[in-house]
Amino acid sequence: MDIGTPFSRGRGGPGGWQILHEPELHLGEDVVVPDLAGWRRERMPEVPVVPYFTLPPDWVCEVLSPSTATHDRFRKMPVYARAGVTWLWFIDPGAQSLEGFHLGARKLWELEQMFSSDDAMVRAAPFEAVELELSALWTSRPHGSAPESP
Repeated sequence: MDIGTPFSRGRGGPGGWQILHEPELHLGEDVVVPDLAGWRRERMPEVPVVPYFTLPPDWVCEVLSPSTATHDRFRKMPVYARAGVTWLWFIDPGAQSLEGFHLGARKLWELEQMFSSDDAMVRAAPFEAVELELSALWTSRPHGSAPESP
């Protein structure tokens, strides 16, 4: 909701994004379901009514848990890079951290930002136009569950 309201709905922020909760993505031969995914509106002006998406998102967010962390990092992360996803977040409620990766020119992930429970308010790319309360990412939901849909 902290991202969806200002970026998807344009309330208190710049708008310009379509942000979806658990969309099924068919990226080449790979099928993945991120916890959250976002497309810039210039690439996806309207959300199509389809069973799955083939257009790679611009941003993906995975909420790590002990049962998904290895899969998210070693299986999904390379899939997102091959597909050309520009930004990837890992939110780890157990470690109370947010890692922000940016896809480099050679399609390799570069860790660009790291935030922890010591950081009360953060500006995380590509949504740096709005300050996010970091502790809200892990205090209002059970460990390992996905963030609320925008």
